[in-house]
Amino acid sequence: MTSNETTEHDNRRRHKIRLGSRTVALPDSRLLRIGAGSALVVGGVLGFLPVLGFWMIPLGLIVLSIDMHWARRLRRRLAVWLARRYPGIAEKLNGTSQ
Repeated sequence: MTSNETTEHDNRRRHKIRLGSRTVALPDSRLLRIGAGSALVVGGVLGFLPVLGFWMIPLGLIVLSIDMHWARRLRRRLAVWLARRYPGIAEKLNGTSQ
Protein backbone atom coordinates (compact mmCIF):
# COMPACT_ATOMS: atom_id res chain seq x y z
CA MET A 1 0.00 0.00 0.00
CA THR A 2 1.49 3.34 -1.00
CA SER A 3 1.33 6.46 1.13
CA ASN A 4 -1.28 7.92 -1.25
CA GLU A 5 -3.53 4.87 -0.78
CA THR A 6 -3.08 5.05 2.98
CA THR A 7 -4.06 8.72 3.03
CA GLU A 8 -7.09 8.02 0.83
CA HIS A 9 -8.17 5.15 3.10
CA ASP A 10 -7.73 7.24 6.26
CA ASN A 11 -9.69 10.18 4.81
CA ARG A 12 -12.68 8.00 3.95
CA ARG A 13 -15.68 8.73 6.12
CA ARG A 14 -16.34 5.97 8.61
CA HIS A 15 -20.02 5.30 9.27
CA LYS A 16 -20.92 5.24 12.96
CA ILE A 17 -24.06 5.32 15.04
CA ARG A 18 -24.10 7.17 18.34
CA LEU A 19 -26.54 5.68 20.86
CA GLY A 20 -26.40 7.74 23.99
CA SER A 21 -22.82 7.65 25.19
CA ARG A 22 -21.87 4.66 23.04
CA THR A 23 -20.62 4.72 19.46
CA VAL A 24 -21.00 1.71 17.20
CA ALA A 25 -18.97 1.43 13.99
CA LEU A 26 -20.77 0.12 10.91
CA PRO A 27 -19.32 -1.91 8.06
CA ASP A 28 -17.73 -0.04 5.14
CA SER A 29 -19.68 -2.13 2.62
CA ARG A 30 -23.01 -0.61 1.58
CA LEU A 31 -24.50 -4.09 1.05
CA LEU A 32 -23.53 -5.19 4.56
CA ARG A 33 -25.09 -2.05 6.08
CA ILE A 34 -28.32 -2.57 4.13
CA GLY A 35 -28.35 -6.26 5.08
CA ALA A 36 -27.76 -5.49 8.76
CA GLY A 37 -30.44 -2.76 8.80
CA SER A 38 -32.95 -5.01 7.02
CA ALA A 39 -32.19 -7.88 9.40
CA LEU A 40 -32.78 -5.60 12.39
CA VAL A 41 -36.13 -4.42 11.02
CA VAL A 42 -37.29 -7.96 10.20
CA GLY A 43 -36.10 -9.19 13.60
CA GLY A 44 -37.96 -6.31 15.23
CA VAL A 45 -41.19 -7.31 13.50
CA LEU A 46 -40.76 -10.67 15.24
CA GLY A 47 -40.33 -8.83 18.54
CA PHE A 48 -42.82 -11.03 20.35
CA LEU A 49 -40.30 -13.89 20.22
CA PRO A 50 -37.63 -14.32 22.91
CA VAL A 51 -34.29 -12.50 22.32
CA LEU A 52 -35.73 -10.41 19.47
CA GLY A 53 -37.42 -7.16 20.42
CA PHE A 54 -39.35 -4.24 19.03
CA TRP A 55 -36.31 -2.04 19.82
CA MET A 56 -34.69 -3.52 16.71
CA ILE A 57 -37.04 -1.67 14.31
CA PRO A 58 -35.85 1.89 15.04
CA LEU A 59 -32.23 0.73 15.19
CA GLY A 60 -32.61 -0.95 11.80
CA LEU A 61 -34.15 2.21 10.34
CA ILE A 62 -31.22 4.25 11.66
CA VAL A 63 -28.76 1.89 9.97
CA LEU A 64 -30.78 1.95 6.75
CA SER A 65 -30.96 5.76 6.83
CA ILE A 66 -27.25 5.93 5.98
CA ASP A 67 -27.85 4.46 2.51
CA MET A 68 -31.60 4.72 1.84
CA HIS A 69 -33.10 8.14 1.19
CA TRP A 70 -36.62 7.16 2.29
CA ALA A 71 -35.34 5.97 5.69
CA ARG A 72 -33.25 9.14 6.06
CA ARG A 73 -36.31 11.31 5.41
CA LEU A 74 -38.36 9.29 7.89
CA ARG A 75 -35.65 9.66 10.56
CA ARG A 76 -35.33 13.41 10.00
CA ARG A 77 -39.10 13.92 10.11
CA LEU A 78 -39.25 12.00 13.36
CA ALA A 79 -36.38 14.05 14.80
CA VAL A 80 -38.10 17.34 13.85
CA TRP A 81 -41.44 16.14 15.23
CA LEU A 82 -39.83 15.04 18.51
CA ALA A 83 -37.98 18.36 18.84
CA ARG A 84 -41.22 20.31 18.31
CA ARG A 85 -43.31 18.07 20.54
CA TYR A 86 -40.75 17.78 23.33
CA PRO A 87 -38.35 20.77 23.19
CA GLY A 88 -36.11 19.38 25.93
CA ILE A 89 -35.29 16.23 23.95
CA ALA A 90 -33.41 18.09 21.21
CA GLU A 91 -31.28 19.84 23.82
CA LYS A 92 -30.48 16.56 25.58
CA LEU A 93 -29.62 14.80 22.32
CA ASN A 94 -27.33 17.60 21.23
CA GLY A 95 -25.74 17.85 24.66
CA THR A 96 -26.76 21.49 25.15
CA SER A 97 -29.09 21.01 28.11
CA GLN A 98 -28.30 22.91 31.26
